[in-house]
Amino acid sequence: MSITPSRRSFLIASGLTALGATRALGANDKIRVGVIGAGGRMGQLLASADACGTPFEIVAVSDVYAPRRDQVKARANATTATTHMDFREVLDNNTIDAVFIATPDHWHVRIATAALGAGKDVYLEKPVTHTLEEGATLQKAVRSSKQVLQCGMQQRSWSHFRNAVNLIQGGTLGEVRQVRTYWWQNYGFSWVPKPIDVAQLDWHQWLGGAPDQPFSLEKYFRWRWFWNFGGGAMTDLFAHWIDVVHWAMKEDEPSMAFMLGDKYTYKTWDCPDTIQAAFRYPGFDVVYEGMMASSIDDGGLEFRGTEATLKINRSGMSVYHEGLKGDRNPVLKEQSFEDGTIDHMRNFFECMGSRKDPNAPVEAGIACARAGHIGNLAFHHGGKTNWPVGNRKGESTS
Repeated sequence: MSITPSRRSFLIASGLTALGATRALGANDKIRVGVIGAGGRMGQLLASADACGTPFEIVAVSDVYAPRRDQVKARANATTATTHMDFREVLDNNTIDAVFIATPDHWHVRIATAALGAGKDVYLEKPVTHTLEEGATLQKAVRSSKQVLQCGMQQRSWSHFRNAVNLIQGGTLGEVRQVRTYWWQNYGFSWVPKPIDVAQLDWHQWLGGAPDQPFSLEKYFRWRWFWNFGGGAMTDLFAHWIDVVHWAMKEDEPSMAFMLGDKYTYKTWDCPDTIQAAFRYPGFDVVYEGMMASSIDDGGLEFRGTEATLKINRSGMSVYHEGLKGDRNPVLKEQSFEDGTIDHMRNFFECMGSRKDPNAPVEAGIACARAGHIGNLAFHHGGKTNWPVGNRKGESTS
């Protein structure tokens, strides 16, 4: 009998959660870390972990491409680390306290649930799920364990984002009725795939539960844009911003979604490279726009209220009062002084000691991924869907 990836994830979550418990950390102990998925994002996570000031050492590293394993092992705090192609060998190491997971999306829940079951705390990159169904699996795995799981939405630990949320929730903007989100990138300039030594790659392991298919350099590097492995802009870029919206507005589930998506630039991708999307939440709307052939404005959000508008991105935030239209200067402005991933990693390490929920708990991770999945569901059903499907005024429109 064949087992679907979602079914397999459920079995792993339910069958392994009783195993092991993270060893108690002494005040002077280094946190012992296992690395799973050693690509570019993992390099950024490890740099942030270095910068946050908490002593840690890399005990084991797993990746399906040998040069990436070797690159991590060359770090100063990883010279004695063991290297593995199979992530399960990392989880078998009972001396490891936590794992960092930065694999393609279709592996996230399978690896995270196995890690939780093996008694490891987990830093899991976003989006935490690859499908809508995986959300229940991951939440059950976390909440039935004693482990800490930090979702990789670093804005939740970024100081000016936290201050912005306090302003919004404190009523500074008045009643917020619309939130605009956007993110523009240009892979033609910023991220051109480089050839790899396929002989050192286990392509079959990389595919995991995805359908068998020939090696593709484009899929290996830009996997986010193929449905078997990712969810395009909606679960990558939009997921960050909609999480900030959920957090600030205290609502995390849309009732309706619209999505217009086209492949104008990257016609070989599965996912659209040019998107206009809109979501209806209780009392307010959220819009998203983005494309992959222009990056002049990068990404950001605008919370538009009856009294003021707050504009925010990773560089800082500004507040503009509605009654001062003739004055273009913001009434309040704050710039970012440090990448929020540093504080996010610091928060994760602190919660490993306190055993408290981290700044980005599993429910928040599931919710922001879910919004992206709902947007993609609308795209696949003619541009519109109600949520939950079949609720309110009928089934999804197709």
